[in-house]
Amino acid sequence: MTTLVACSHGTASPVGQRTVEELVALVRSRIPQTRVVQAFVDVQEPAVHEVVSQERERDEVVVVPLLLSVGYHTAVDIAEAVNAHEGVRQGEPLGTHPLIAEVLRTRLLTAVDGDWQDGDHVVLAAAGSSNPRAVGDVSLAAQNLSKLVPAPVSVGYASAIAPRIAEAVETARARGARRVIAASHVLAPGYFAGLVARAGADVVAAPLGADDRVAEVVVDRFRRA
Repeated sequence: MTTLVACSHGTASPVGQRTVEELVALVRSRIPQTRVVQAFVDVQEPAVHEVVSQERERDEVVVVPLLLSVGYHTAVDIAEAVNAHEGVRQGEPLGTHPLIAEVLRTRLLTAVDGDWQDGDHVVLAAAGSSNPRAVGDVSLAAQNLSKLVPAPVSVGYASAIAPRIAEAVETARARGARRVIAASHVLAPGYFAGLVARAGADVVAAPLGADDRVAEVVVDRFRRA
C-alpha cells in the first residue's frame, strides 16, 4: 500500500482551507483503498517534511503537490522532504493537465454567464515563480486553455516575474480588447486569488476549487508517480 500525501501551499482563508479539504475528500472517494493525508508547505500545519517522515514509517509514500506549476515549493520544500527518505516519490504539479484547462473553461463560462463577446480577451492569472520550468508550465496551461475558449489568451503573474496580472490586463486593452477576463489559475480562495481579483480585469473567474476533474488530476499524478 502506498500513501498519497496531498501537499498544498496552505492559506489563512477559512474558505480556502475548506476548499482544499473538500478536494482531498474527492480524491479519497476515488481511491478508497489508498490512505490520503494532507500536508502543507506554508501557513498551515502539518508541514510536509513531518508528514512524509511519519507516513514513511508505515508505508511507501507519493507526495502530490496541490500546486499548479513547478516552483520553489515543489523544487525545494517538497523535494527535500521526498529526498530525505527511501521509498518516497514526488508527483507532478497539476496545472499542465488537460483537465485543468477544462475546469478553467467552466469557471470562465460561469463568469461571463455563457456569453462570449467580440473583443473578449482572457488573461491566465497565475501565482508566479522565477523558476523557468514554472514559466513553461504556465505557458502550456495557457496553450491548453486557448484551444477551448473563443478569445485570445495571454498570461499574467501575481508575483516574482513579469508581466504582472495588471500589466497583462492593460496590455490586452491597449491592443483592442473590449472586455478582459481573468482566469484564476489558482486552486482555492486565498492570498493569490485576492491578488487576481484586484488586478483590474473587467470580469474575474473563480479559482479551480473542489472540482471532480481536479480530483481526477490528483489521482492521475499519484498513479503516474
